[in-house]
Amino acid sequence: MLRDLVIHENEAARIGQVLGSFLEESGASEALLIDRSGQLVASSGKTATFDTVSISALAAGAFSSTGAIAELLGETEFSVLFHQGVRESIHVSTVDGETILLAIFNDGTTVGMVRLFAKEACRAIGAVLAEARTQPRRVGALASPLSADETRSQIGPESR
Repeated sequence: MLRDLVIHENEAARIGQVLGSFLEESGASEALLIDRSGQLVASSGKTATFDTVSISALAAGAFSSTGAIAELLGETEFSVLFHQGVRESIHVSTVDGETILLAIFNDGTTVGMVRLFAKEACRAIGAVLAEARTQPRRVGALASPLSADETRSQIGPESR
């Protein structure tokens, strides 16, 4: 989970550019940046085609369970996973300790191309996230969590 990370507009734009370049260079159809808990952080590509929320959650779970297998083998983790399907395949790679990059692609490209450009994209996204982590976490009243009273007033009487 991205613990209190605030991704400002300029960082989000830079991540979007990296994801877009990754798709162009690799030939993948979809790129999802997700945190280790399965929350979608950013995406690029044909998002309307796939249920990105479910894919993100399931991919994070698979990545986590594979991490347990890696530990049994004496590894800290496996940094890359690959699942090949008949029509679509998935490549999952570590960005940093909190995020992973998931690429969906078909036979219009190769796993080698996806893997090559995923390494570059992970480095670039990792640098943006590292920079974002150095930024102030909370700025102004709108960035502070809602109080219990504010939460209740947002729910409305019909939900109580």
